[in-house]
Amino acid sequence: MVLPCLNEAEALPWVLARIPDGWRALVVDNGSTDGSAEIARAHGATVVREERRGFGAACHAGLTAATADIVCFCDCDASLDPSLLVPFVREVRAGRADLVLGRRRPRGRSAWPLHARLGNLALARMLHRRTGLRLHDLGPLRAARRTPLLGLGLTDRRSGYPLQMVVRAADADWHVTEHDVPYLPRTGRSKVTGTWRGTWQAVRDMREVLAEPPRRGTHPNGARR
Repeated sequence: MVLPCLNEAEALPWVLARIPDGWRALVVDNGSTDGSAEIARAHGATVVREERRGFGAACHAGLTAATADIVCFCDCDASLDPSLLVPFVREVRAGRADLVLGRRRPRGRSAWPLHARLGNLALARMLHRRTGLRLHDLGPLRAARRTPLLGLGLTDRRSGYPLQMVVRAADADWHVTEHDVPYLPRTGRSKVTGTWRGTWQAVRDMREVLAEPPRRGTHPNGARR
């Protein structure tokens, strides 16, 4: 379980308490100044330090540090329950999907601001035009096999990382599925969707990802295209 983290001390105990039994939590500290790393260790997580700032940098540091066959991603802000990933992993392990995404369903008005929803909708439409995939959300809750993920050659280290993962998976003919998950009001203010400026900067990063030409990648069965 890869958990990118930047100043999430308040939310971490809730998140880590919901890691399924037998799973390893990798909290990637992306420069926290609120003691997040120490709290994570106190709750049994392995802490990975990533000095380069950026959501993608933190996610990829966790991916490379992981050792399990299947890797999951989840935010550290208590907006998503990590235990929801259990059926995602079962689906990947059974071969019914190569990449499973959580479609966020907000619980309460404050869970997902209007500007963030509009930005997500615009990206989903652009993704469809680019890849043909009909997805509703590009949220952070997801599961896939580690080695094929590394084989996608992901290069974005900012807000475009989650989208680039989906785009390159589609280019490699991965079977991508999504399932509804409850989306709770986050603890603290979002570094991205907390403001209009942050949201549209993220959209700009993702537009650059969508402008990339189709790229060959590794399919989970080992084939390349």
